[in-house]
This record gives sequence, C-alpha cells and structure tokens, in this order.
Amino acid sequence: MTAAIPSIALVGNPNAGKSSLFNALTGARQKIANYPGVTVERKAGQASFADGRPMSLIDLPGTYSLTPVSLDEAVTRDVVLGRQEGEKRPDALIIVVDAANLDNHLCFALELLALNLPTVVALNMLDLAERDGLTLDADRLARELGVPVVPTVAVRKRGLAELVAAVDGAIQSHRPREAGAAESTDASLHARARTIARAAIVDEAPVRRWTQRVDNVVLHPVAGLVLLFALMFVMFQAVFSWATPFADALESGVGSVQLWVVDTVPANFLRDLVVEGLLAGVGAVVVFLPQILILFFFILLLEASGYMTRAAFLMDGLMGKVGLSGRGFIPLLSSFACAVPGIMATRAIPDEKDRLTTILIAPLMTCSARMPVYTLIISAFIPARQVGGTPIGLQGLVLFCLFLSGIVGAMLVALVLRRSVTKGNAAGFMMEMPRYQWPRANDIVIALWQRAWIFLRRAGTIIAATTVVLWLLLSFPRVPADNGLSQVEYSVGGRIASGLEVIVEPIGFNHDIAVALIPAMAAREVAVSAMATANAIDAGDDEQKMSDQLGDTLQGKWSLATALAFLAWFVFAPQCISTIAITRRETNGWKWPMFMVGYLFALAYVAAGITYWTAVALGLG
Repeated sequence: MTAAIPSIALVGNPNAGKSSLFNALTGARQKIANYPGVTVERKAGQASFADGRPMSLIDLPGTYSLTPVSLDEAVTRDVVLGRQEGEKRPDALIIVVDAANLDNHLCFALELLALNLPTVVALNMLDLAERDGLTLDADRLARELGVPVVPTVAVRKRGLAELVAAVDGAIQSHRPREAGAAESTDASLHARARTIARAAIVDEAPVRRWTQRVDNVVLHPVAGLVLLFALMFVMFQAVFSWATPFADALESGVGSVQLWVVDTVPANFLRDLVVEGLLAGVGAVVVFLPQILILFFFILLLEASGYMTRAAFLMDGLMGKVGLSGRGFIPLLSSFACAVPGIMATRAIPDEKDRLTTILIAPLMTCSARMPVYTLIISAFIPARQVGGTPIGLQGLVLFCLFLSGIVGAMLVALVLRRSVTKGNAAGFMMEMPRYQWPRANDIVIALWQRAWIFLRRAGTIIAATTVVLWLLLSFPRVPADNGLSQVEYSVGGRIASGLEVIVEPIGFNHDIAVALIPAMAAREVAVSAMATANAIDAGDDEQKMSDQLGDTLQGKWSLATALAFLAWFVFAPQCISTIAITRRETNGWKWPMFMVGYLFALAYVAAGITYWTAVALGLG
C-alpha cells in the first residue's frame, strides 16, 4: 500500500515572508484554485524530503489569530482545525515568523502550538533582522516554544534543507495528545510572546533598545494616551499662535483688493459680483489657509515619524470599548482631512456592521472644512489670552475642545449604534509598528503644497460657484429706496433664510446664520463665504464697512451665546453634499445616507440648543 503524502500548511502573520518561502520550496510545482464555496485563493504545491519522498504544501492566507475577522482569515482557521470543506486537516504546520517582529508574530504562533500538531517554526527574514542590529538565539527560542526553530531567508533560499529536515523529524517523532488550552486572554498571550521574544535576543543595536524604551511610554495605556492628547493640544495651540500673522496679512490683502476694485472700476453688475461675491466670499475662506496648513504640518510630521501607527494602536483599545473595530481607525483618521476619502477607506473593514458604523460616524471627525468656521468664530468671540496665567492660549484650548467633542461624540454614537441598528461585536486587529525616523523636509513640503492646492482648487470651484449663486439670490430683487428692510432681507435668498430662521431661532440662531446654513450644504466652509457675501452686500460702497473684518462685524451683531451655539452646531451637522453622495454610493442606497443626515441634524440642533440656553443662563446671551 502506498503511504499517504503528508500535507504541510504554511501559516503566519501577513508580511512574514510566507509566500516567498512557499515559492522557494515548491518552485514551479504549484497550482492555484479557490477553496470550495468561497472566493479565497488556494495555493498548493509539491516538495520533497531529503530521501525523495513527496510532501504537499499549502500556503494559507495570512492572519493574526484563530479568531477571524475576514473571509481569508476564516479559511486559515478552518483549514488548521480541519473544518474546511474539501480540505483535510494538515499533517504538520510550518509557522513562519518575522525575525525582526518576534513579539507580534509569536502571539499567533502560541495559538497554533496549542493545537498540538507536528510543528516547525521558520525564523524568516533573519538577514534583515541582523542588518538592523538584532541577534537571535534560535536554539533558545526552540527551547522556549518546545518545537524546532530553523533560521531561514526565503528570498535567498537559505535554510530550506534544514527546514524540510526539521519538518520530517517533527512528523516522525510526534506523539498525539489532546490539544492544549489557548491562553485565557489576549493580554496574557501578548505577555507570554514578549517574554519569549526577549529571551531569544542575544544582542540588539542601541537604536532598537531606544525604540523599545520609547514605545514603553508611547504605547502605555495611560501615559501613551496622555502623550497623544498633549500632542493634539500643542497642535491646536500652534494653529492660532503661528497662523495669526499670516491670516491677518491675507485678510488685509483681500480687503485692499476689494477697495482697489471699488475705486478703479465703475459701479456695475460685474463689479458688484467681483467685490461682494467672489472677493468677499471666496477671500473670507482663503484667509484660513495658514491654519489648515499648520494643522496638516503636525499631522504629516506624526505620520512620517512613525508615531501615527502607535496612536492607532492606542485608539484601538478605546474604540473596542464602544464596539468599533480597530480597523476603523485609519478611515476615521482620514476623515480628519475629509470624510469622503475616510468613508471610501472603510472598504478595508471586512465586517459589514463594523463598516456601516464607521461610515455613519465618519462625518463627526473634525474635517479641515470646519477649520474656517471654527477659527472665524473663535478669533471673533474668544479672547486671545492665556488661561490662568499659564502659557496655554484660550483660543487654542477652545479649538482643542471642539475637536475632542467630535471624537467623543463619534464614540458615543458608535456605542448606541452598535447596540441597536448596527448591532455586533468588535473585532480587534494587529498592526506592525514602523521604525521611528526623522521626517524628510522635502516630503513634508510636497505634501503641504498638495494640501494647499486641494484647498485653493476647492475655493476656486465649489466655494466660488456656490458664492456666485448665493450673491445672485441675495442681490435680487433690489430693495426699493423707501423700504425699511436691508438688501439681504428683501432678496429671494433673504426671504428663504427668514423662513428657515423660524426653525433655528429657538436655538439662538439669527438671520445671518440662516443665510449661511443653506449654501453650507455644498461645503462646510461655504458658511464663512456666505456670511462674508451677505455682509459685503449690506455694506455696499461704504468703504469703512468694507474694510471691517468679518469677525469684527459678527461681534457687533451676535451674542457670545449665539456664537457658541453656532460652533456646537458645526461639531455635528453633516453640511456637505459630497459626504452624503459618497455614503449613498458606499451603502448602495438612500436608506443609510438619510439616516445619517437625520441623526446628525438632530444632534446638531440639540447640541446647539443646549449650548445656547446654558450660555444664556450663565449671562452670556
């Protein structure tokens, strides 16, 4: 009788070099198909033991644990446990680990070892670990794990013969027994993996030890979060303290151009359109470019230095507590720039309920479009002074609180959604920590230029077009000379705003805000250009009023309670048609976009109302 050909499965984390090892062992003797019933690629190949006996190799999809969060990972679990239809359970396992990331990769290895199959660990990419100054003791690692450990460099075909021999020996010497129990918690599994990894290290370069010491602080569940929020706090302080001179210069420049056009061009329709519409409206938004660039300067520094991935690791723990998947952190982080790419990035989340929850809360992340609104109102109504004699600026503190309110609001909404309409369990995820490095100045400059160009292009297209339409609505029909109303109030746009004012007046909003809310649906920052356009139309050819900054004008017309309510509204309101459109596309219908718009407007209305009446009660109205 011919002996059955042993089946050996290659398993491991993504990016461990598993497929490179599979290709090195099988060469051209491999075939690719799908697993029965699922669209997951199945790679199988043939190799031989030293004496010529054949063996069958299976390259399983990379995964981080036996608790799957995607179809690929479920296939890996089912194969190693013998549950996959049409696939027998492997006779042995080759666990492929990245030598430079042992503490992460050993977590999954410990789960697999508890299955009590004949097992060999391939300590792969050892050359890269040695290049980075890490020296490992494979024999010590083998003693700690209780299975053979073979150093390999798959791309150079080093260690292949030793690996095959170790697999043969493991199969021949294996004595079946009941599978052991897995570690009780993720924390204990990670602790055991770190202990084994440290025991296997013979020597490491100072830079690796320095990285570990820094990570001990940066990734600490308490100290790490304190550091994260401290960095955010400093970032928002800088947005005001660094940007003010540049923003003031831009605002003065726009005002000077307006006055020059008024002085040199005869009064006509085109001049009014340019001065009251384009220059007043678009210019009011462009002046906030310095604040936006400073914000992205800090974000780019954190990304390029390797810190942002660590921030994701910290936030993963918090997100898990409200039922969110850790895989949702990157889409939510992207939403700080714009909710549209953030929502598109949720395609990487395999669980549909996880993905839907992340889509629904993405607009709560404080995107860059809110910055002109926030900085305008804060600059106008919050004094530019320090808090309690400390170097902490009050304006930066308020901006930090607004960003924090969006994050906290998103977490609370996620908690409610995950217990109701998107009910489900959170699934964590593993991530590789990149090396710390100095950001390259050239990369930062290029990225900032791209961000500035995107902002200016948006100002020259969406904002400009919306402002022109608004100017036309606010300019016609012309108010009769004997009418007591202003041009804005008498116009078509003003009458529409008067109807809306009845709805928003209970939360402290006035006619100016009612005028701004409707065009702001195109883009949030249009609220600023709308108010600037309305004020420019009312100013007419009055050079004194024209030279007044928008913030100064609002100070004379709004109470502090109204200003604070307006800020609270913009923390929640989904005023962006692009966000609604991309949500419809990603959810294949109008049900969830309408749900999102409804709950966000309701939250905005309630938050603004609570803020206004609380401020009034405190004497700020």
